[in-house]
Amino acid sequence: MVELDIKINSGDLYDYMLMHTYNGSSGILGSCVGAIAVIVGLVSKQWIFLIAGIVLLLYLPWTLFLKSKQQVLNNPAFKETLHYVLDEDGITVSQGELSEGQSWENMVKAVSTPRSIIVYTSRVNATIFPKREMGDKTPYVIEMISTHMPPAKVKIRM
Repeated sequence: MVELDIKINSGDLYDYMLMHTYNGSSGILGSCVGAIAVIVGLVSKQWIFLIAGIVLLLYLPWTLFLKSKQQVLNNPAFKETLHYVLDEDGITVSQGELSEGQSWENMVKAVSTPRSIIVYTSRVNATIFPKREMGDKTPYVIEMISTHMPPAKVKIRM
């Protein structure tokens, strides 16, 4: 069993949003179209394509940055520390009087970024474990996830 107290900040949420968006089809497509527009603009010297490509490449990260800031400010769940318990049954998160658990077999996947370990509880919802908050418990969290989830669902790199 591993217990953690985690406070999510806007940087942690931004890291999750970037990873989630750019690993999806809309993020990949937007980046490709933006990059092609920049290349066409530079090669053909048609500055409208260059400008459009730069806007496409910068728009999504900027809006995700603003959205992460806004969510942390407006969502009461991010104002207080979350208490996580990872045990044989799954992940239980509690805050104040509220507590909610998710069993390991219902977890969709686990991935890592340079900043966090992210465990998807559905296609779009996830539990974020920032490495700065886990500290020396990081290897135990990774071991717990790797032990209880099928290897095909775990894509965690140190």
